[in-house]
Amino acid sequence: MAIIFITGSTDGLGRAAAESLLGQGHRVVLHARSPDRVAALGELRSRSSGVVVGDLRSAAETEKIADQVNAIGRMDAVIHNAGVYTQPSRGSTPEGHAVTFAINTLAPYILTALIERPDRLVYLSSGLHRGGEGSLDDFDWKTRTWDAAKAYAESKLHVVALAFALARRWPQVLSNAVDPGWARTKMGGAGAPVDVETGQKTQTWLAVSQDPAALVSGRYWHQLRQQEPASEAADPGFQEKLIDRLTSLTGVRLAT
Repeated sequence: MAIIFITGSTDGLGRAAAESLLGQGHRVVLHARSPDRVAALGELRSRSSGVVVGDLRSAAETEKIADQVNAIGRMDAVIHNAGVYTQPSRGSTPEGHAVTFAINTLAPYILTALIERPDRLVYLSSGLHRGGEGSLDDFDWKTRTWDAAKAYAESKLHVVALAFALARRWPQVLSNAVDPGWARTKMGGAGAPVDVETGQKTQTWLAVSQDPAALVSGRYWHQLRQQEPASEAADPGFQEKLIDRLTSLTGVRLAT
């Protein structure tokens, strides 16, 4: 059985993925934003292989999350599930970054660079990533007028590009991106068309399945089917520019 780390696993799709994997007999390491959020895990905590705590808005706390995961041991898979959508303003993290950008783009990058390399990486994106092209000129929203939907789209483009870049750079790792659909979570709302069970299936399948169809890398998925991502996300030139910018911004470098 595999051991899997899932970011943002106190509720929503992250929690549903954890429950699914535990139900299949796998081991799961959970993540909560704060000690108060650990309490929201309830009985799920006792079934887990550990809980790491840290706020992904903060680069310093994100680095400590990586340390906590590494202290537990090497993961077989990491599901980068945590994300935010409708931020009313740019906001400012402890390091001065836009909140959406910090949680949705910087945190997955930092964790990927610092967590001991797993066999599989799964990044949650969105079909909205196709509206995020052209983001590198001001990807931290320092000069543009804030647009929450555009910032979200750009951040989800970034994680697809990151997944694809890692598929090229780390051929021994299966790295994929997933659009879980508009799911009925706190983020998606009660009127969303996709239930959480359906929403979590593709990422958990990619994290552990031995089905030959799941043993691929550098793909974009929706409901267990491959789809074409935005052309920019699939462009190696864009991928490398993005990684160069993230390395410069964070001071954290991906291993070769």
